[in-house]
Amino acid sequence: MRFDPSELAQGMAYHPFLLPPNRQPPDFSVSTLLTQPNYFPLPLPHPYPAAPFPKLPAPLTGGSPYITADDVLGQSGHFRPLRTLEPEEDGVQDDPKVNLECKELWEQFHGLGTEMVITKTGRRMFPGFKVRVSGLDKKAKYILLMDIVAADDCRYKFHNSRWMVAGKADPEMPKRMYIHPDSPSTGEQWMQKVVSFHKLKLTNNISDKHGFTILNSMHKYQPRFHLVRANDILKLPYSTFRTYVFKETEFIAVTAYQNEKVSEYIDIILLTARV
Repeated sequence: MRFDPSELAQGMAYHPFLLPPNRQPPDFSVSTLLTQPNYFPLPLPHPYPAAPFPKLPAPLTGGSPYITADDVLGQSGHFRPLRTLEPEEDGVQDDPKVNLECKELWEQFHGLGTEMVITKTGRRMFPGFKVRVSGLDKKAKYILLMDIVAADDCRYKFHNSRWMVAGKADPEMPKRMYIHPDSPSTGEQWMQKVVSFHKLKLTNNISDKHGFTILNSMHKYQPRFHLVRANDILKLPYSTFRTYVFKETEFIAVTAYQNEKVSEYIDIILLTARV
């Protein structure tokens, strides 16, 4: 039976890297890589230290925005180095540029202190995360992804009308990455539209089975956007990631809005949208 990568993309929209049982990348043992059954570790900029709260990823601290699968596995002694499945496409030239949509709206929320509500059943982000991409090779295929990482190692509380540090952060939740369901698509297709991640959902349910992004309430987070030139989702572990971070999208996860100004501003936006 022929395997259709686009079907996998649809099924993975809310999930981390799921590897089908009949397709295993060569040159490394999947069984040694999986931290959970059928889940592939996330490709983060640098292997995190043993400490439960890592420093901010490279894109947040001025480091290189490019990450590869070797960054994930290269420093783990029992992992073999990864090699690309195929040579890079001949003649492919790109210089990706990514712009945040509704930037002014995000800045307004950032000025108030953005809060994102998380629920057991999953809640979509508001504002929604949308970007416009340019500078891609029109014929090459790309995979677009998002993840949300801890912005620091603190727990917060809203006191005297402001957010303040309330202690050390709780243990991190399982890391998950959201793959845009249209992936992979050609550069021309991505550049023709605003790329929306409105289906990404946030939850505080550590036992979530839907693949939603699991966060701790009263902790600060930073969304990250990743662009990968690849024509098959199974090539992600071998591919170079271009990572983009927009500081104004940082938020604190809450189970209910804490700042009245934030909830009032949301009410105004929703009321205006109905008119």
